[in-house]
This record gives sequence, C-alpha cells and structure tokens, in this order.
Amino acid sequence: MDRTRAITELAKRRGFFFGADEAYGGVAGFYTFGPEGAALKRNVEAAWRDRFTVREGNDEIEAPTIAPEPVFEASGHLDGFDDMLVECGECGESHRADHLIEDATDIEEAESLPIPEVEELVAAHEIACPSCGAPLAGRSVEEFNLMFETSIGPGSGQPGYLRPETAQGIFVEFPRLKEYARNQLPFGVTQIGRAYRNEISPRKGIVRTREFTQAELEQFVDPDADEPPLDRVADVSLRLYPADEQEDPEGGYVERTVGEAVEEGIIESDWVAYYLGVAREWYERIGVDDDRFRFRQHLPGERAHYAADCWDAESEVSGAVSDDPTVGDWIEIAGFAYRGDYDLSKHAEHSDDDFTVFQQYDEPKTVERAVVEPDMSVLGPEFGGKAGNVADELRALAERDPSAFEADEVTVTVDGEDVTVDADVANFRIEEQTEAGEHVTPHIVEPSFGVDRTVYTLLAHGYDEDEVDDEERTYLSLAPEVAPTDVAVFPLVSDDALETLADDVVADLREAGLSVAHDDSGNIGRRYRRQDEVGTPLSVTVDHESIENDPTTVTVRDRDTTAQVRVPVADLATELQVVLQSGGSFDRLLESYERIDTDVTRS
Repeated sequence: MDRTRAITELAKRRGFFFGADEAYGGVAGFYTFGPEGAALKRNVEAAWRDRFTVREGNDEIEAPTIAPEPVFEASGHLDGFDDMLVECGECGESHRADHLIEDATDIEEAESLPIPEVEELVAAHEIACPSCGAPLAGRSVEEFNLMFETSIGPGSGQPGYLRPETAQGIFVEFPRLKEYARNQLPFGVTQIGRAYRNEISPRKGIVRTREFTQAELEQFVDPDADEPPLDRVADVSLRLYPADEQEDPEGGYVERTVGEAVEEGIIESDWVAYYLGVAREWYERIGVDDDRFRFRQHLPGERAHYAADCWDAESEVSGAVSDDPTVGDWIEIAGFAYRGDYDLSKHAEHSDDDFTVFQQYDEPKTVERAVVEPDMSVLGPEFGGKAGNVADELRALAERDPSAFEADEVTVTVDGEDVTVDADVANFRIEEQTEAGEHVTPHIVEPSFGVDRTVYTLLAHGYDEDEVDDEERTYLSLAPEVAPTDVAVFPLVSDDALETLADDVVADLREAGLSVAHDDSGNIGRRYRRQDEVGTPLSVTVDHESIENDPTTVTVRDRDTTAQVRVPVADLATELQVVLQSGGSFDRLLESYERIDTDVTRS
C-alpha cells in the first residue's frame, strides 16, 4: 500500500478524518474531522495562536464567514478569483485544466500559465478526461469563479458570498481595529476560521477541499518607518527554492540563514524574511520534518499583481526525501506575501470609511502645499452637475503635479472626458502649512496558514512502520504539543484492584491538566497498538507489581522506542509533564528510573 493510501486508511479507521455525509452518498471536497483529528487540529490551532498571536503581541478577532457583495467587489474576488476549468464533451465532468497538465507532465505550477498555452498543452500531451477517458484536446479552457454565492435575508435578499479567505474580515474592520491599536503602527491582527472555495476538482483528501480552516496574520506597517526584529531570526536556516532556480533546468535549493537571504537579496522584503524565520521555527516545533520542507518563491505568472514578493511553505507528503526539488509530492501549506497598500486602498475607494492611520510627527513641520480653490461661480454654469467632480480633479492634480498649473489652461479628466479650465479659475497657489503629522495607508504583510494541510502534513511526516516483538507496527510520531492525547492508561488485566488504581491514576493525571485516554478493552498489545496509531506519546500500565510494591508504581512506555520504566505513582504526573514539555524526550525517565524489559506488548 502506498503512503498516501495508508494515511487515508489510517485516518478513517482511527477517526482523524473521513468524507462527510456518506450516509447520503457524500459530496466531494467536504470532510469531517473525527475525535482524533479534531483534537489534533485544535492543538495545531492552539500552537499557532501561541506563536503568532500571543508571542508576537498581536490581537485576534473572529469575523463572520459571510459578507455582502460590495466587500468582494472591492477586494477583487468577484472579477479575479478564478481557476481554469475544462469540461469533458462526453461525460460532462469538469476538471481543473492546470492540475491535469501537472499530472501528465513535469510542469509543477501550471496555474501560472496563460489559458491559450494551457489549451495547447492539453492537446500536445493528448490529455484525456480522468472520468471517462475521452480526449480533451480542442475543448476550451475557461475561468471559473470559486466563490460560493448566497442571499442575505428573505426572498432574493441582499447578494452575499461565503468568504474565500479570512483576511477580508480583518481588512474591512480596519477603521475600528486601528482605534484598538491606539492608531500606532505597526500592529498585527490574527484570525483562525473557516473559508470556502467551490473547487472544480477537489482531491488528495483534506489537502484540497471546498471548506477548510485558515490561520492568518495581517501585519499593518508604515513602509517608510517600520522594520521587523530580524535579529530574532537572523540565524534560522532556510531551505529556499527561488524563482530563478525553478526556471533553470539545473536549478536546485539554496540553503541560507534568514540574515544571509536578506543580505544577498534572495528575499526582497525584510518583513517576509522575518516571518519565514518565525514559521520555520514553528513548523519544527510542531513536528514537521526538516528534510521534507521548503520555502518556494512564486513564479512571476502566479504572483498576485499587487504583491511585491510571495513565498510558499511547502511540505512533501509522499515520503520521498531528496535534494532534487522536482522529486516528491509537494503541497502548499502556507503563503507569505507583501501585499503593499492594495487591500486598504481598495476598501477606502469603495466604502465611506477611513483606512489610513494618522502618524504624529515628533515635532510639527512646516511644509509647502499646493492649494486649489476653484471659482465655483464659473465652474457651476459651465459644467452643471459635473462642477464638483471637476473641482475634485483639479485638487487631485495639484497634489500630483503642481507644474500643470503653470500654463494658461489646465486639463483634467472627468467621467472619461477631458475638461479644460482656465488657470485663473482654478485659483492655484503654494502655501506654507504647519502639520502635526500625516495620514498613512499602511502596507500589509500576510502570513497565511492552511490548518487542514498542516494536519495532513503532520500525519504524513509522523507516519512510520517498524517491527516490535516480531510483529509489524504502525505508529504516528507526533510532537506531544499537537498529539490528540497526552497519555493512555491501561489496567493490565481485568481485575478490580488494578482497575481501581487505574481510575485513580487517570483522575490524577487529568487533574494535572493532561489529556488522558483510559482503555481497558482487549489485550494489552492491541491497546498499545491503538494508541501508537493515533500518536499518543506515553502509555501507563497498571500491573500486579503496581499494587504489590511500596510505594505504588506503574510502568511508563515511550511510543517511538517502546522503552519502559517503572515510576512511583506519587511522582507520575510531574514526571510525565516534564517529558511532554521537553518535546517527548524519554531520556530523563530512562536515567532516573528502573528500565523494564518485558514482552508485555504481546500479552
């Protein structure tokens, strides 16, 4: 069984995730997280919140998952949030054309290609419909908007959409959020929540779905004044896959520290570099395999027009470990973009609110300003209802290009038409003004994480097989911080005294704040196997020696090595907390307590 199928089978059997609504046939792209998966996902979210909200000193909000149509008109999602769709002429099934090309060729990022080239590649490689096998050559490739539409209110109501990302909920509320930040830049706002995209062809389980969870940080900065604390991550090592290396047939990875990557200009934005360093440390903390992780720079064709620089965090999920970047199954698990002032400027343009921050100078400044005070007694009769717009355009031109008023006439464009006004009517002049500060439209740096894909990465990187007591074993080597359960407690056999002590141990560990599974079903070996498969780091067994010894003891077993030691019950909670907080290192217990060599896993 290949690695992907094995993980999917384990996920379903052990309650990590499975297709939703299967009693009614299910719908592609929707998944339910079972008890183990929901716990793992919550722990990933908690670890992300700790690092990107709490430790960075940011604020967190929770915005609605539905927004009215004007929000997405301003953001550009109504016009530009599209994927490439090709429909089979025989069976009528729709597919993502770029994915078909990636599956049939060595091209890795077909979504960055223009549609005519995609159509040519479909024909050149004789790509067929995955559903029925009919040829797709000659079929048109069209843009398909991914947003789910709905109505707000009764009847036809007000048009609205399910959000395709959590970011817009932060951008729209900026006028109020800046007040909570006391109008001081920089500041960051985070959000963890559901997002929705009507994917053409969902695939790879929870890797590409129609409903998913994002964890996003929007960092608002003054582009002329604010710098990130690069010294905190300057020595963090990064495996980078820059755009020029991707375009070179002989290209490969570039290994640099954050400081080196900035100094050499490999990463253009200091802020993006900072968050790559923070993210690298965080991914290592939660158990992502260093050898199957990289940061890939967006190619020019896939980078959003407003983004100065974009990098994706990618993980390899098929099990391949190679220095060749073209080997393996790489999935995007996070994106890091310098978005400039695009988002706030767009919402300012489409709404009636102020999306700037007033930055006060240390001392008032005297500056020269171009001033226009049009003579409305002349503009009114000449331009009628357009007079106000003409006046506004004259003022805007004065700010932009004061020299335009040096001629006898001034020309501006109103509603697509050129309008000429005598310079005397414009009343242009230069004035000295004293200013206490200026209004700044912040730039945005956005680290955006896919929670579901991170969960899948942890399953793929934690999945392992070995042999214990001459039996094959499957286990998940999950970091204790994200493992669904901290410790499992087993009475060795069905015995009143053992079960009573096991109940007491469970109560003590839960009182100490640990997540505990109590399992007394089946032989002890099978119980170990069940907990190994869901990634429980430690197991505690109550056996006959437990009630015979003075003081009372239990055995503690390490998931990855299956090593066991005997620990006094009085010290158990403290010792387990130390092991879990140290990332799961069992060495402390091996050095401090009696090691047990037993065949108990097969009892």
